[in-house]
Amino acid sequence: MMVVWSGTDMWRAEVARVEFGADRLTASGTQLGIDPLPYRVDYELETGAHWVTRRLQLTATGDGWTRRLDLRSDGAGHWESTSSTEGDVDLPRPTEDLGMVEGALDCDLAYSPLTNLMPVRRHELDRHPGTVDFLMAWVSLPDLAVHLSPQRYQHLDTSRVRYLSTDSDFQADLELDPHGLVINYPGLAQRVSA
Repeated sequence: MMVVWSGTDMWRAEVARVEFGADRLTASGTQLGIDPLPYRVDYELETGAHWVTRRLQLTATGDGWTRRLDLRSDGAGHWESTSSTEGDVDLPRPTEDLGMVEGALDCDLAYSPLTNLMPVRRHELDRHPGTVDFLMAWVSLPDLAVHLSPQRYQHLDTSRVRYLSTDSDFQADLELDPHGLVINYPGLAQRVSA
């Protein structure tokens, strides 16, 4: 299925083709943004069984520069990556030491509503009551640096979950479709096509 999100601040957009299996997905997409500088990020995402991230490949490009990150997990919380940079741009380097994300089962791509799906579906938080804490391998954009991000998801009803960042005061109530894909992420993105 093809999904398109528009940034609610109107300076970002994302399109993704998502293919579902019984308990996994593959996706490819493109995100466009202008902050902190104009960029395009193309990605491919693959999960294994139970919606656990196996691989996230990213290519970020801008005016005169390109960065690549190939982030891989063994499905048990052990991560490795390769990265490359071309051109000159004032951004932090992509992360190569992934010890800080040891134990994380999921990736989380900055500004992307797509990566909220995996923890929600694995614990059926879109279908059943519950609250679960997660560690995420969060990839910031457009620099492609990897950070540890502790997060909490809480079931609200059959079409909504609450996302909370447990290391800041940010939270949002996410509206989901029957697949668990975000329809509305207040302050971030609104689905414009399904």
